[in-house]
Amino acid sequence: MRTLIKGGTLVNEGRTFDGSIVVDGKDILIITEGNKLPEMPVDETIDASGCFIIPGIIDDHVHFREPGLTDKADIDSESCAAAAGGVTSYFDMPNTVPQTTTLEALDEKFSLAAQKSHVNYSFFFGATNDNSHLFPRLNKTLIPGIKLFMGSSTGNMLVDRREALNLIFKTAGMPIMAHCEDTAIIQENMARARQLFGNDPDVRHHPEIRSVEACYESTRLAVELAREHHTRLHVAHLTTAKELELFSSPFTNDDAPLPAITAEATVSHLYFSNRDYSSLGTRIKCNPAIKTERDREALQQAVNDGRIAVIGTDHAPHLLAQKEGGCLSAASGMPMIQFSLVTMLELVDQGVLTLERLVQLMCHNPARLFGVSHRGFLRPGYRADLVLVRPRRAWTVTKDCILSKCRWSPMEGHTYLWQVERTICNGHSVYQQGCVDRTYIGEQIRFEH
Repeated sequence: MRTLIKGGTLVNEGRTFDGSIVVDGKDILIITEGNKLPEMPVDETIDASGCFIIPGIIDDHVHFREPGLTDKADIDSESCAAAAGGVTSYFDMPNTVPQTTTLEALDEKFSLAAQKSHVNYSFFFGATNDNSHLFPRLNKTLIPGIKLFMGSSTGNMLVDRREALNLIFKTAGMPIMAHCEDTAIIQENMARARQLFGNDPDVRHHPEIRSVEACYESTRLAVELAREHHTRLHVAHLTTAKELELFSSPFTNDDAPLPAITAEATVSHLYFSNRDYSSLGTRIKCNPAIKTERDREALQQAVNDGRIAVIGTDHAPHLLAQKEGGCLSAASGMPMIQFSLVTMLELVDQGVLTLERLVQLMCHNPARLFGVSHRGFLRPGYRADLVLVRPRRAWTVTKDCILSKCRWSPMEGHTYLWQVERTICNGHSVYQQGCVDRTYIGEQIRFEH
């Protein structure tokens, strides 16, 4: 089937221009500029007038909870939320049940996604203190890399032995994505907080317990190990101005060489600050913790100067009942994938970054850094993963529109002025007019490390 998408404003590779796209089957066939339409027969025409057309979002950091934790979320529900948010590809994390730390567990996840995922998918392989011998047996064309918890968040996957860390960095053979928080510092901070504030300190103390020092010391060690072993390192969810001192390689355009060490920021850490605990409480409790306004401003600056290379979500649903309590008992993590693009577009309107930079951070850079094959750009011959977003279309988040299985969001009650109008995945309109085509199954992502 050949489809013409006409009359939109394309944002791609640092440029914004009026144009049209012809999709032939699963791939982009032709891109034209201006009002000139391609002279060829088409089976369908989509009028994108008034919309911006961008590549499909590639979210490098999600927790879809399947297998084993499907009371909170599953691949079906969260990939629907992804489609509604303009996300056409995702990389899922290994702290499920069982953990994705064996070849068999990895194969099971791919099998589940091939039946349930409504957008494109892949899965990180999880490192442990004693499974690095499996790394040479991994198919590098099928996974984005190795996920390493250098400070355990959930799932009891902490790697804390120095000899194990050295072996992982030495033998990975592909990108390592690291969660960096120093467990010993966190435990000391928690003990002190419980003495001062009671057994389950209020969530306002979460950034004091999961502190700047805990983040910095672990990130410093990861960078040190990556340099020592010449390893490709991607540090997940930076939260502090101090950590940014460790990242100096500029990554501001698509012609820049790929740095060996890069960092991700999440939508939540770019949008919220510790002031929001007073109104949202544990709904924004996550690991690493949301920190000060100064830290948020530093992260926002870093998305423009190249120290932050990628914006992901760390989409991590829990049931609302599991979010009750304080720093000790409330679960950490929040669902954000359905609202990640529109939240970042709100920051565009606020002047935090440009639309072109947003596309680089959420589409182009994830594709480049992980070697995603033929996705992440509007280019002839690339898969037709596209999002049509309409500005000046006010709507308010209500429980009824939330597609994540947990059925809540920290954005409930918030009014956006941008709306995802259509999400096209591999040439197929998987989301349009508020509905997800749940009969559609996405593709397994391929990588060229």
